[in-house]
Amino acid sequence: MLPGQLNLATCTYQEYRLTMGVPVRTTAGAARSFFEPVAGHARTLTPSWGLLAADLAEDAYELRYRDQLDKVGVAKVRAELEAIGDAIGAGDTPLVLLCFDVLSKPGNFCHRQHFASWWTERTGQQVPELGAKPRIRRPAPAPALAQPALF
Repeated sequence: MLPGQLNLATCTYQEYRLTMGVPVRTTAGAARSFFEPVAGHARTLTPSWGLLAADLAEDAYELRYRDQLDKVGVAKVRAELEAIGDAIGAGDTPLVLLCFDVLSKPGNFCHRQHFASWWTERTGQQVPELGAKPRIRRPAPAPALAQPALF
């Protein structure tokens, strides 16, 4: 990792393991069934309640979420994440940005993957997903054709 870069990754609360790094909340609500102490709440990454309630298709959601991130800006996001890491002495240990959405379920998407893309585009730094990766939808096999009767 280059100086000045943050060591970031993303995952779900459900799939997170201590060996992955330092857990950081990025959700509007706290995870009731997550029993590890979180290092902090990255509020600059948390989708607004209005965005969560809008029930948007993924492309519209992503546009609004990226707009939210652009209004905050890279400098404020970086400062918040650095402060969380510094407060617990994370050093080079990854900050694992957590939320609820399991990406391996067909049709699921999440703000953490949109944040990762946004961060990479603006800083050049990759943010790996440590949970299950999105499934690639394969077309259903064509139904077998019945053999016509000869007699």
